[in-house]
Amino acid sequence: MNKTEALQRITELREQLHKHNHNYYVLSQPTISDFEFDMLMNELMTLEKKFPEFADDHSPSQRVGSDINLEFKQVAHEYPMLSLGNTYSEEDVRDFETRIQKLTEEPIQYVCELKYDGTSISLRYKNGKLVQALTRGDGVQGDDVTTNVKTIKAIPLSLQGSDYPDEFEIRGEIMMPFQVFNQLNAEREEQGESPFANPRNAASGSLKMQNSSIVAKRQLDCYLYYLLGKQLPAREHFKNLELARSWGFKISEDSKLCQSIDEVLDFIKYWDTKREELPVPIDGIVIKVNSIDQQEELGYTAKSPRWAISYKFKAEQVATRLLSVTYQVGRTGSITPVANLEPVQLAGTVVKRASLHNSDIIANLDLNLNDFVYVEKGGEIIPKIVGVDVDQRDGNAEKIEFIDTCPECGTELIRLEGEANHYCPNSVFCPPQITGRIEHFIGRKAMNIDGLGEETIDLLYQNGLVKTIADLYKLKKEDLLPLDRMGEKSADRILSSIQESLNVPYERVLFALGIRHVGQTVAKKLAKTLTSVQALKAASLEDLVNIDEIGEKIAKSIILFFEDEAQNNLVNELIAHGLQFELNEEELAGQTNKLEGLSIVISGSFSLHSRDELKALIEQNGGKNTSSISKKTDLFLAGEKVGPSKLEKVEKFGIKTISEQDFIQMIS
Repeated sequence: MNKTEALQRITELREQLHKHNHNYYVLSQPTISDFEFDMLMNELMTLEKKFPEFADDHSPSQRVGSDINLEFKQVAHEYPMLSLGNTYSEEDVRDFETRIQKLTEEPIQYVCELKYDGTSISLRYKNGKLVQALTRGDGVQGDDVTTNVKTIKAIPLSLQGSDYPDEFEIRGEIMMPFQVFNQLNAEREEQGESPFANPRNAASGSLKMQNSSIVAKRQLDCYLYYLLGKQLPAREHFKNLELARSWGFKISEDSKLCQSIDEVLDFIKYWDTKREELPVPIDGIVIKVNSIDQQEELGYTAKSPRWAISYKFKAEQVATRLLSVTYQVGRTGSITPVANLEPVQLAGTVVKRASLHNSDIIANLDLNLNDFVYVEKGGEIIPKIVGVDVDQRDGNAEKIEFIDTCPECGTELIRLEGEANHYCPNSVFCPPQITGRIEHFIGRKAMNIDGLGEETIDLLYQNGLVKTIADLYKLKKEDLLPLDRMGEKSADRILSSIQESLNVPYERVLFALGIRHVGQTVAKKLAKTLTSVQALKAASLEDLVNIDEIGEKIAKSIILFFEDEAQNNLVNELIAHGLQFELNEEELAGQTNKLEGLSIVISGSFSLHSRDELKALIEQNGGKNTSSISKKTDLFLAGEKVGPSKLEKVEKFGIKTISEQDFIQMIS
């Protein structure tokens, strides 16, 4: 066989095998026997070996994996992989609808999807070829597991048809079917290995194996459920999924487009009883707003989209004995009581501890030592006590009383009005608060200081090298080298990363300070409005409350922080070390007050900018984004396909309507 004939046959075999893979693993409609499939695959692999110049990363032969060990590199997500808010009752689902109706006046369609219980994956395709697969990681960046993902036969390496975007991402869940899981565990037990606790752990562990040939043997499956990109084919989520199915993706046939929240609740009730019949595990239902225009209008919080939630099926519940209650101190001084339990098997894992959250929970449960308590996993992740079997209680049982003083430093606890938690006010000298603040400060979303883990921070603290976050900037190589398991390379990496953190922008420095109730989103709002820490210190309660999304609780927390002499000294020390405590010239150059005092509602689709870009421009120029139209709305920024009810309200309140071009002219 010459090269021309070989290339022709290789191309034919690849096309046939891609088609047979799709028929078997996506459509569940095989058209040839396993033996015939294997013979075609063997022929292809023989030809590819004989003619290596025709190698292709997207060949079906890549699905068998390799014996070469991998090292996963971390890659930033183009679009953050956020988590979903959880709901557990019909009332929660109706509250979700109420919140959405406050933010948009348009009729709402919902898409209901099965919430597969596996490990999240994000797949990137370019010109119809799979080019990258990333795990969720921390939501900002994940592990590149492309080589392992190529072994999953439900995931297309090359797409069918030609109407897909040039470049896009599709997200889904990688799972281990029950049949494969049971077979794998039987094999592990035969070989004297510990069985996997549940299919989710088995899928996650398999995906992160260093040897892709073993991953191939694990027979993982994958359902896809979310399309992202700059040029999506449709403006409806459900339609995009249908199109993705035609390109060869495994999209669940059980998803449903619902016209009302009652239809959504019927879907939930149906699957609560039917889920046991599925070949793969699910733990709930995901509910999404169908319209992408409405999704963009509703937007996101720092952690999750406002346009989607997950309904979690009732968790498994078990009874066990409460042995004791201990107390943990968080970085902000918050005291969390923890129940120590007689070990018990629950939802595939052994549970020994459960959170009791605060003193009110303990009082409401009327807890006593040695009580038999009912434990379930909230969202099937964090165990919690949901009740007590009082019939089994000893008559001499000792009542659990919440502590009065900090378990770490002995300071008397306080409870602020309107808050559920008790706090230790000794922020300067309480050890867990000190180390907790340092851990928060160095985090990836804050100062992103690499190489400093929890153990290293404890060692630095115990050795008197770091007592505040400012002390990190005094560290020298000779301080680090004597520490356990600290080599020269590790020390250099830490010191280099500390030096690089001096370039971290003001908004992230503000978040890194760990001011109570000031998360990423709030820090961003504060930095854009009060462009330096000096302006923030000087702001009154009224000034702070007038900033978009800053309520009285957050405002009081900021004022209390800067009234504390120790915190003020700390900030001054950090300024002296060179941290960014004001917007830089480039950021300030883009800031204007051209829209100051104007409340603006955005609606419709736009040709020059995305909605997020327009919202950023409004904030950059001193305006305020609002989601719903009211008498207080000053401007209505309208794109194409604006809903009639919105236009009706605009007319009713006499609000000025401007186009995208008008808006650009206003701020140019």
